[in-house]
Amino acid sequence: MKIIVALTGASGQIVGIRLIEKLRAKGIEVYAIASRAAKITMKSETEYDEIHLRNIATKFYDEDEIYAPFSSGSFKHDGMAIVPCSIKTASSIAYGITDNLITRAADVTLKERRRLVIGVREAPLHEGHLSALLRLSELGAVVYPLVLSFYTKPKNIEDLVDFTVSRIMEQLGIEVDYKRWE
Repeated sequence: MKIIVALTGASGQIVGIRLIEKLRAKGIEVYAIASRAAKITMKSETEYDEIHLRNIATKFYDEDEIYAPFSSGSFKHDGMAIVPCSIKTASSIAYGITDNLITRAADVTLKERRRLVIGVREAPLHEGHLSALLRLSELGAVVYPLVLSFYTKPKNIEDLVDFTVSRIMEQLGIEVDYKRWE
C-alpha cells in the first residue's frame, strides 16, 4: 500500500506523526508532506522536527515541491490523510485552491475517487468552517475531527492519540486492531 500523509499548521502534530509511525510499522509506504506552519507548530508541541519526519516516512516532501509524483492522478496510491488539518487547508481543498503540494495532492485524490481523510483540528466552528467541511464531505472526503474518545478508558495521552490514529487508519481501509465499543 501507498498512503500520503500531510501535516498542516493546526494543533495536534503528534497525531500526524504517530499516524506515519503506525503506517510504517505495518509496512506501508508513506509519502509525507509538512507545511511550513506544521514545522513551526511541531517544534512548539512536540520533541520532533522535520528531520524525524524525513527519517520515519518512506519519502518526505515540502509543501512547495509541487512536482512530487502524487501531484498527478497517474501516480497510484491508496489514499491520503491530512492530520492535523487546518481550516485554511480544508477550505482551500473544498473550493479547489491548489496552491501547494498538500492541496494539490488532496485535489488529485478527490478527482481520482481515492480515499481522503481530513483530520480537522479547530474549535469552535463557525458557519463558514462548517460549510467548507460539508462541501468536503459532499466531494467524497471523510471529515474526521480530532476529538477525544473516553470509552476505551485511556490511561495517558498516548492512548488517546493511538485510538484516534487507529480510527483514521481504518478510514483509509487499513485493517487495525484496537479496543472497540463493547
